[in-house]
Amino acid sequence: MIQNKSTYTEFIKSEAIRLGFLSCGISKAGFLEEDAPRLENWLKNNNNGQMSYMENHFDKRLNPTLLVEDAKSVISLLLNYYPEEHQNPEAFKISKYAYGEDYHFVIKEKLKELLFSIQSTIGDVSGRAFVDSAPVLDRAWASKSGLGWIGKNSNLITQKVGSFYFIAELIIDLDLEYDNATTDHCGNCTACIDSCPTEAIVAPYVVDGSKCISYFTIELKENIPIEMKGKFNDWAFGCDVCQDVCPWNKFSKKHSEPLFTANSELLSMSKKDWIEITEETFKTVFKKSPIKRAKFLGLKRNIDFLQ
Repeated sequence: MIQNKSTYTEFIKSEAIRLGFLSCGISKAGFLEEDAPRLENWLKNNNNGQMSYMENHFDKRLNPTLLVEDAKSVISLLLNYYPEEHQNPEAFKISKYAYGEDYHFVIKEKLKELLFSIQSTIGDVSGRAFVDSAPVLDRAWASKSGLGWIGKNSNLITQKVGSFYFIAELIIDLDLEYDNATTDHCGNCTACIDSCPTEAIVAPYVVDGSKCISYFTIELKENIPIEMKGKFNDWAFGCDVCQDVCPWNKFSKKHSEPLFTANSELLSMSKKDWIEITEETFKTVFKKSPIKRAKFLGLKRNIDFLQ
């Protein structure tokens, strides 16, 4: 049995790498003091649009000890999804994170395995796994854990591999050694702000979610506002513009997760194929894809709006 904080920490980080995570950072569980006013202002300015769920569990979002009883540590993990192949350049565009299987299921399995390894090796440890569907400020914790800094496009960025990765957490009731935050390396660059097709980055480090193409094509359930016509640059599900133009993403490395392998049918689809897609094809091609979240009618709405 492992018996000290330093060895616990080393073991958890090596297990995370064994399970395919890009990196692992650990922070002391507690109230996110610096993030509280930021979140409050963001909500006050209605930057969440119709994502009303962002207003729920305000306290829990800022304090993981309210989510996990006796929580001591927040283990933040990154999982690379940068694809080897890309879509037909003439087609409507899909965010790269949606090329393969739904990340929620892929990551949840890895987190369960990590928790099982911790319990088997260390002993009686309780905790919960989180993959962006719970009230946890993923980027804040990953940044606090030294995995990167939050850039002007509000994504977590690292010098070594850019920003094409998912963030997940394991919150556990075990004391560990904690990492320190890294420094901001955006400098004077404003590439993401200058390139956003809908001007959703309203100030450095502030994204108005209600103006983001990802919001319109995934979260919004009603008709897309007519004033957005012609501004989507052919994005039918999500948008990668602020990441594609980020200089740090020239260091992106291809992922090694088989379940994220791009769906070959999706990659080869032409604009005509997208326009003529049937519900049957949608169900077959996107059976395990995050694109299912938009539902067939939502995707059709997006494609109609782009024409």
